[in-house]
Amino acid sequence: MTRRAAIYARVSTPAQQTAPQVERLQAVAAAAGWQVVATYDETASGAPGRGPRTALDAMLRDAARRRFDVVMAFDVSRLGRSIAQLVTVFEALRSLGVDLYLDKQGFDTQTPMGRMMLNLCAIFAEFEREMIVERTQAGLHRARARGARIGRPPAGDGVVEAIRAFRAQGRGMDWIARQLRCGKGLSMKVCREFDREQREEADAG
Repeated sequence: MTRRAAIYARVSTPAQQTAPQVERLQAVAAAAGWQVVATYDETASGAPGRGPRTALDAMLRDAARRRFDVVMAFDVSRLGRSIAQLVTVFEALRSLGVDLYLDKQGFDTQTPMGRMMLNLCAIFAEFEREMIVERTQAGLHRARARGARIGRPPAGDGVVEAIRAFRAQGRGMDWIARQLRCGKGLSMKVCREFDREQREEADAG
């Protein structure tokens, strides 16, 4: 059975082109006998908090709809610039049963080594989730100890810490507000502050 492949390509600035990435991956797919059924390309920063990744989001939605069997990218950095971002994408594909091929790294989850690496990513994802819960609970405990009211509307540093932790995972403002049952206004304010800090750190680096 011919495997259905999706190509994801990204560049950071309009001065760059996704065509070389797409052409290389099309050649790989042809050599492997895969049928390219979708191509997602965009110009967007890969750094956390630097704006929407609409093509990446569309690719993950279509993965959930089982439109393809494998996602192809030229380089791991095309998918994300932080461990949190990469783990989120890897875990999403793993949970959907969609394979991942990274050309530059020679990473292919259809091979035993690739499957082992993806399972390690799942372990890291679970560890990171547990750490977020632990930090959130600790923050909420400190807030309650100071007499802060936890709920709607939220108060205390614990909720702010939780929002920042989820934002570091690349979560959206509305999603965070729903998960923490806090006001959207607070979620937006904290996320925007976090995004600004990330941009300043990236510019300074």
